Amino acid sequence: MPQNTDYKAANSETQPIAYKARLNSWAIARFLPDTQREIVARFRSRSDADGYMQHLSQTTPNATFMIVFDCQRDEAVI
Repeated sequence: MPQNTDYKAANSETQPIAYKARLNSWAIARFLPDTQREIVARFRSRSDADGYMQHLSQTTPNATFMIVFDCQRDEAVI
C-alpha cells in the first residue's frame, strides 16, 4: 500500500523525541538538603529502577534514594 508522503504533521520533528522522553517515567531521586531532590537515573520499568537502586544503596550507603514515577516532565508533549 503506498504511503501519503505529501502529508506532514505540524509536530512531526518533535513528536518522536517527546514520545521517547515519555517512555522513561520511572526515576530514582536522591534527597538533598532543603527538601530538594535530584534525579539520578531514569528507567522504563519499575523493576529496572529497583535493581539500580539496590546497586546505589550498596555503593553510597550514606545517601537517601527513592523511586518515583515522574509524569510531569517539561520535555513531554502530549
